[in-house]
Amino acid sequence: MNYILFDGPARNALLPFTFTRPVADILIGILTIRQKWEKYLGSTITTLTEEYLSDKYPMVELEENVMINASFLPNAVLAEMVSNLESNQAIFKGEEVIAFYTNDSQDEVDFDNYEIIEFNDDCLMLNNTWDIFSKNDAAIREDFEFLTEDRKSQPIPKSVNVIAPENIFIEEGAQLEFVTLNASTGPIYIGKDTLIMEGSLIRGPFALCEGAVVKMGAKVYGATTVGTYSKIGGEINNSVLFAYSNKGHEGFLGNSVLGEWCNIGADSNNSNLKNNYEEVKLWSYETEGFAKTGLQFCGLMMGDHSKCGINTMFNTGTVVGVSSNIFGSGFPRNFVPSFSWGGAAGFSTYVTKKAFDTAKLVMGRRNIEFDEKEAAILEHVFEETKKWRKE
Repeated sequence: MNYILFDGPARNALLPFTFTRPVADILIGILTIRQKWEKYLGSTITTLTEEYLSDKYPMVELEENVMINASFLPNAVLAEMVSNLESNQAIFKGEEVIAFYTNDSQDEVDFDNYEIIEFNDDCLMLNNTWDIFSKNDAAIREDFEFLTEDRKSQPIPKSVNVIAPENIFIEEGAQLEFVTLNASTGPIYIGKDTLIMEGSLIRGPFALCEGAVVKMGAKVYGATTVGTYSKIGGEINNSVLFAYSNKGHEGFLGNSVLGEWCNIGADSNNSNLKNNYEEVKLWSYETEGFAKTGLQFCGLMMGDHSKCGINTMFNTGTVVGVSSNIFGSGFPRNFVPSFSWGGAAGFSTYVTKKAFDTAKLVMGRRNIEFDEKEAAILEHVFEETKKWRKE
């Protein structure tokens, strides 16, 4: 069967992360949503997403397709229901469609003509950006159980100070000596070819994805995920870093999400709790205003290719768009539009030529080409977000 993940109605609520990727390629837990579905269904899966993203993320459509709402994270029960779908059947959870089997083109779907199957079990779903960190605890636990079932971990080195070793799984090529791993509070997954330097203190749930690095003396609280080839240091609490991002120095990052190719300067900090302990409001791209999150703890949401200089301070509930560069003393405002250059003293437009020159250098260091597809996506984001910048 040909499976296709589509963005669904949550796409705009997941900006700025979905400016540069389909919903399916958001990282939560140990795997991206696409990777989870592919492993559960045993099939390569393409995506139906925004037109400007389709060159990088093309859709393969056949005569018969099962369409899956990428906002829903799979589990064994849900994946089995999806794999058993037959023509003109659809799975719903309440008012939300999870998946449907179609022989029609996607603009001709009419669920009045479908047999509706209700999904009444629990499953994780992304509705907002803050769900990425607030549901990361449950996502790590589910992924850990699924990925490690009937597998044997690499041995834990003798120099490692360990609590609850039965909740720790180490993949081949991982290096760790003289670190403390406390998995009594949740599982710890240490991916292939990772490095945890000496003196690091880690409490689960924690996921260190392939090639990622924890630097010396880091203090990590769960539930935290470090994406492939990312680096962390200092103090981190309940945060998710997508691939190829760095928070490698001292400073605090808490209840936050960083996209790909982000860099946090040394001694930078974010607040994750308001001084008056009130509910945090976060910038909404849908309403173009600040929306209630229902959370007391909420930190920094930073889109792909954004960076900050040393000693940067972020206020509680700050949203930074794509390809922004923040520096200087004081707190910048808690919504920084994409392609902004500056800080608390004010912002100017970070023109695409300079932004692209930096992206080429940054990606080149990891032997990844900044190609025409990447440039076209960022050009589109630049134009789409122009209305929020003060030129």
